[in-house]
Amino acid sequence: DREDVKNFKMTAPEIGGFRGWLNYFGVVSKVSPIPKDMKFGEVPEGVLWVGGTFVIKGDEVLYQWSDKVPGNHPDIREFVNIAKAAAA
Repeated sequence: DREDVKNFKMTAPEIGGFRGWLNYFGVVSKVSPIPKDMKFGEVPEGVLWVGGTFVIKGDEVLYQWSDKVPGNHPDIREFVNIAKAAAA
């Protein structure tokens, strides 16, 4: 929810100073799918996607976690316990 996102503190990774950031943006610009008709200032849809974690057994979803922001993740112990139980 919005409160979780507001309270999330994201920091920039250490990637080698200014030169590292130039390299990063150079690579990202080459591999990012940017539509030809996109206007300056618009955000590509793919940038807004974040990940998720699932445990599925057959056709049943036993566990679903949707990341709220990049870097957000589920409680790993809970996820592993559910996955182990599903595998048993």
